[in-house]
Amino acid sequence: MPMFGSSRYIVFAAAVAAAGIGVIGFSTIGFGAAVIGESRKVEITQKAPGGLDALKALYRRPSTIPFPKENPYTPEKAALGKKLYFDTRLSVTSAQSCASCHSPGFGWGDGLAVGVGHGMAKLGRHSPTIVNAAWSAIFMWDGRLPTLEEQALGPIQSPGEMNMKLDELMQRLSGIPEYKPMFEAAFPGEGIKAKTLGQAIATYERTVVSERAPFDGWIDGDEKAISEDAKRGFAVFNGKAQCAACHEGWNFTNEGFQDIGLPSSDVGRGEYLPGVIKMKHAFKTPGLREISRRSPFMHDGSLATLEEVIEHYDHAGIDRPSRSDLMRPLELTAQEKADLVAFLKTLTSELAPTAVPVLPR
Repeated sequence: MPMFGSSRYIVFAAAVAAAGIGVIGFSTIGFGAAVIGESRKVEITQKAPGGLDALKALYRRPSTIPFPKENPYTPEKAALGKKLYFDTRLSVTSAQSCASCHSPGFGWGDGLAVGVGHGMAKLGRHSPTIVNAAWSAIFMWDGRLPTLEEQALGPIQSPGEMNMKLDELMQRLSGIPEYKPMFEAAFPGEGIKAKTLGQAIATYERTVVSERAPFDGWIDGDEKAISEDAKRGFAVFNGKAQCAACHEGWNFTNEGFQDIGLPSSDVGRGEYLPGVIKMKHAFKTPGLREISRRSPFMHDGSLATLEEVIEHYDHAGIDRPSRSDLMRPLELTAQEKADLVAFLKTLTSELAPTAVPVLPR
């Protein structure tokens, strides 16, 4: 099995691990959110035999990581991508890397309300985690990029972020002798160019996967893996609070866009779909894995704690034409709120440390 920081990144299940890396690189997995943004109402039916077991099955972890046909996994590509991900020379000032805003030390975010870009200027939005990006179908808070390969190149070129022109970056990387054989090994006959740069970084990012959390143990049948409070919270999450209408499946997102009523002037997805009123102030639904490591929360980093997040949803935010129809006052009790927090904390795993690589010279 290939190693670059931690072997957890390639295969979850022991049975798949035994099969070796031959299973890596398949093109698709049949996951729940095939239609981006399709929300659904989820109820726990206590009367139905096996109802809870059937609901729990919807949250079972996949066994392998999906890689696209046009950019299949290889260990050489992932190893190169990791070095590029941590290399500050990808920014014009050689002061920032991808890891500056998406650090393993902060749940693969940056721990700040909003990101910091070129010249230490504050950016307009919170830096999202890259955990489980392999399962995403659309990228950025506003969904403006359709692939992880394009997302990898976006911040590099952005004047407000790393501010590096791609043609200048290709010259810089070509002048680093140790990168040349690594690119050749990962992309035989293609060499150092923007396309292979994006493919390498995206391949590494797809290997950044949340580990087994206490919740997964409970899903697999260990009743002692989580507390009774957390079990009640799971019922509230799928029932009264209707969180699962958007935060569905093992990664807890349907990849959709909703205006949840935050007091922000940022129009989000509405910039790209100006004719759709419900997309004004709408932002991508984030996954919830490793959530307790990723504060502050929301696209603008405006909510500091999980308790504040739940309070926001309980009151439904600002009522305006674009606000999602799913947003309504929930009238949760203090106990239900505490149970929800207990449940959400079970989604955080004991992530193994990620070693920063030795960079090419």
